[in-house]
Amino acid sequence: MAKDLLTVDNLQVWFPVRRGFVESLTSREQRYVKAVDGVSFNIKEREIFCLVGESGCGKTTTGKAILRLVEPTGGVVRYSGPGLDDAMMKEAADRAVAKKLLSKKDAEGLVKEKSLDVRSLPKDKMKLLRQKMQIIFQDPYESLNPKQSIYDIVAEPLVVNSLGANEAEREQRVAKAIDDAGLRPPKHFMWRYPHEVSGGQRQRVGIAGALVLEPNFLVADEPVSMLDVSIRSEILKLMLDLRDKKGLTYLFITHDLSVAYVFSDRIGIMYLGKIVELGPTEEVIKNPKHPYTKALISVVPKPDPRMKTEKIILKGERPDPSNIPPGCRFHPRCPFAMDKCRQAEPEPMYVSQEHWVSCWLEMGEGKS
Repeated sequence: MAKDLLTVDNLQVWFPVRRGFVESLTSREQRYVKAVDGVSFNIKEREIFCLVGESGCGKTTTGKAILRLVEPTGGVVRYSGPGLDDAMMKEAADRAVAKKLLSKKDAEGLVKEKSLDVRSLPKDKMKLLRQKMQIIFQDPYESLNPKQSIYDIVAEPLVVNSLGANEAEREQRVAKAIDDAGLRPPKHFMWRYPHEVSGGQRQRVGIAGALVLEPNFLVADEPVSMLDVSIRSEILKLMLDLRDKKGLTYLFITHDLSVAYVFSDRIGIMYLGKIVELGPTEEVIKNPKHPYTKALISVVPKPDPRMKTEKIILKGERPDPSNIPPGCRFHPRCPFAMDKCRQAEPEPMYVSQEHWVSCWLEMGEGKS
């Protein structure tokens, strides 16, 4: 059985709301935008775990917080992949105890299990960890520097991390990464600029930039949402081939349930900063339990026009993440909301061994 490569426990990312001068004098309480508000999941080695939700639900912020591209407000992120340095793990554990992120017992357990608490790692040591954990950004038009050649873009992580004995070795590693990303022959692309290649090829350059450090774990932030439908399948197939060839593990972020269905092993449905349902992809899609999941699935286009399904159209707007309603945060838009939904937040309940949902309806409370 595959072990956990990444464990996320009660992750929080809160951004303070800027206040005007008068408000800062009259209001004592600081308000926060709770972009990620208590997210927990694990990802096993060589697994593709998918976070799905509408824009603004916090899925991208979750991915960035795992890599500390944004600093988490609370929670624990544990990385247990290969290539960890013993001294680095012990230093991270000691800092976690000093900052009261972990108890001494838990910190000692992490070192024994050869796991590392990402939040407690000093910033100057994050370079070492980011050689094992990388990200593929959503927009290949914005994430690539138009003033740099493709060679310079892909080689930059090697330069920043002082990897490669000389320029010839760096060029060899860059050529291999470009070839692995499907741009062949590499020398045909290395000295071009981003505007000289297509959108799909740009995304492959972004993938090559992530691969050049030979990571174990990749956050893929909607890597196909900016591409033509005809190109999406090629990029997804490339990512699957890379998993098989290099043993990669993915956190795949998307708003498209149809992509998640064909690509992922397990799926987590996010709404307003929380995961409301999580389980094996096949089970969640074919046997959804949360009303939000059912609504998302109901509007996915069907390949056969003769298939008639009732669409669940959610009414109203998503609540303000700086003013989250009490109780279940989905209740203002839920067609089955009852009094208890407005008063208390439901705890996760397992409906099978790996499939859980946070909903009062599944806890035997009935419909109003």
